[in-house]
Amino acid sequence: MTPKRCTRRAAASLAVLAGVVVLGGCGIRTTQVPVDAGPAPSRVPCEVSGENITPQAQQQGIPVRVYLVCASQLESVDRTAQVPEKKAVDSRVQVAQALLDELEKEPSSPEHEAGFATYVRGPLALTGAREGDPEGTLRLSRQPEDLPMPALAQIVCTFAESRAAATGGSVLLGGPGEYAPRAYQCSAGIKERPDEAVPTLSALPSSSGAP
Repeated sequence: MTPKRCTRRAAASLAVLAGVVVLGGCGIRTTQVPVDAGPAPSRVPCEVSGENITPQAQQQGIPVRVYLVCASQLESVDRTAQVPEKKAVDSRVQVAQALLDELEKEPSSPEHEAGFATYVRGPLALTGAREGDPEGTLRLSRQPEDLPMPALAQIVCTFAESRAAATGGSVLLGGPGEYAPRAYQCSAGIKERPDEAVPTLSALPSSSGAP
């Protein structure tokens, strides 16, 4: 077979097979050409558009940011909540309780359509530091370690970016029992993998001496 005839045969085979070439007679091996179509489109947007925020609802509270779970990660959403604006002695507890109440709510219709969910189940209540607790401690009505990991991650990251956080940005959480509180941190890793253990500091701040 002449080289010219072999070339014509190869061109014809390429046109018919569209990328899969079988040219055994010309000494060309079978080749499969992969097509890079880019990443698969996300099934959920994990974003609530501003047009879905009701102005009337905004007037009934102040803007807050809470963390919900979307596409197996923590993503923030904007809400409005009844949070005290004055910095009273117990304002940290009041702020934390308002945020906790928001986390317990089922996502709104726009949030649900965007793929958001919450793992925080109530009722959950908060109190302030006990005697011997570090300053800024918040005591949950359930032991933090007994909560589902995504729920604890939601609470910690929501508190960490609010007035509920202790000095240094950590979140000091304890439970109703006599166990000492722990200083939890909202890391980039826990936002990406909220089902893993929430990181804690090795040392706690000094005691508050609260009565």
